Amino acid sequence: MWALKKLRDKIEGYVLKVEGHWKALSVEKQRLLTKVFFGGYCLLTVIVLIHVIVSTGHKSNIISIDHINGISRKTVVKVSEQNDLIESTIKK
Repeated sequence: MWALKKLRDKIEGYVLKVEGHWKALSVEKQRLLTKVFFGGYCLLTVIVLIHVIVSTGHKSNIISIDHINGISRKTVVKVSEQNDLIESTIKK
């Protein structure tokens, strides 16, 4: 509990420091940086959307639903054999 409060205080102090730096900038600089950050965000969004459209547009993308064969019978047999060995050595 104490560590979380300490972490929260550190984050709050960092946010206040960054906010002070932001307010120290001129309004023109703030507007320019806001436009640059928003432009980068829009560019990244467009790139991701194009990637999704291109990757799903291929005709080779076919979803196949099959039975999951993740666990083999041999593994189950080996584990049960090990359990039998362990249980046989335990005194009751």
